[in-house]
Amino acid sequence: MNETKTEQLKGITAGVNTDSGEDFLYSMEELKNLAEACGIDVRGELTQNLPRVHPALYMGTGKAEELKNLAEQMEADVVIFDSELSPSQIRNLEKELDCEVIDRTMLILDIFGRRAKTKEAQLQVEMARLQYMLPRLVGTYVALGRQGGGSGFKNRGAGETKLELDRRKIESKIAYLRKELAKISEQRTVQRKQRQKNNMPIAALVGYTNAGKSTVMNAMLQTYNGDGAEVFEKDMLFATLDTSVRSIELPDKKTFLLADTVGFVNKLPHHLVKAFRSTLEEAAEADVLIHVIDVSSPQFETMMDITDKTLADIGAADVPVLYAYNKADLAGVDYPRAAGESIYLSAKERAGILELTDVLKRHLFKDYIRCTMLIPFDDGEVVSYLNEHAAVMQTEYEENGTKLIVECSKADYEKYKRFVL
Repeated sequence: MNETKTEQLKGITAGVNTDSGEDFLYSMEELKNLAEACGIDVRGELTQNLPRVHPALYMGTGKAEELKNLAEQMEADVVIFDSELSPSQIRNLEKELDCEVIDRTMLILDIFGRRAKTKEAQLQVEMARLQYMLPRLVGTYVALGRQGGGSGFKNRGAGETKLELDRRKIESKIAYLRKELAKISEQRTVQRKQRQKNNMPIAALVGYTNAGKSTVMNAMLQTYNGDGAEVFEKDMLFATLDTSVRSIELPDKKTFLLADTVGFVNKLPHHLVKAFRSTLEEAAEADVLIHVIDVSSPQFETMMDITDKTLADIGAADVPVLYAYNKADLAGVDYPRAAGESIYLSAKERAGILELTDVLKRHLFKDYIRCTMLIPFDDGEVVSYLNEHAAVMQTEYEENGTKLIVECSKADYEKYKRFVL
């Protein structure tokens, strides 16, 4: 979509409601936000209730006619459909409406393309885009032929030769991207194995796009690590496309890793879920998930369901979950407080971070053992190690050595079991 700074694209959103649920209204609202995030000025909306979508035109023929009139009236450059359209539907609709037709998937791919900053995110977006385009190539050529006019058969021949070339080009580019992503995925696996070897527990922030995951992460970093290691945060859709992993050391010397992951959205294109699998694996490999929810949104329950479904898709359905109800200040909810596995907080105000940490500690450090050790003076390095890596509650010096009351990880307990009284 070549929108220039001076001239904004004008668009209309369109959708078919097949399940008569409230989710459809929210999905249409979200489509408008996605379009605006792409720089499209949405001038109107047209929806239809049908038991199932029309195989050729997605919506009924009468409705398509109505949509054409609306597009002319609003001088729309583009019509955006709420579901992923088949190649033939795009072709038929462009012919029928006589303007550009895009679907929700194209829109999300476009936003991801603009937001991707690291090499991995760029490769993932490019791969998803090409996989999406491949079956839709024919549509592009039919559209080009229609715009160009010309002698029909001659053009078609040239188009088909070009089509074969382009198909081969795209297929080889996909193969190349797959290899590059496999390399990065291997590096990620090595890093993960290294972290497991170091017995570092991992918590991953997951949730809907713009729920405040990066703000929660920055609040945790500032609370425990001081400034300087923050991740990018902004009030916009898909601000985070890369997994950032940071180490957090708590005052009682317990250390864990916190991962910030890409946000989910309704009907997240499966090509994208596949392409971002290695990034999303951070969530599947975590010891606990912190599901961040924008509790100020009227649709937060729908967003929670979508996040749960996406987590199941990436194999993270069995990981324990804490529910962080963020933006409680905007929702008029009582905060900061914790109730079981739910925490009500405002990450922006840095209120509720201590409550979140307490609940998190119960999950991440449940194998920690409190014990009393008597360490001979000759083994002074053990005392230094425990002071650095464990929570030492009490220290007494006796004639046979240093007596410590300590809370340490199971691994450290096994290592220094011989000193336990």
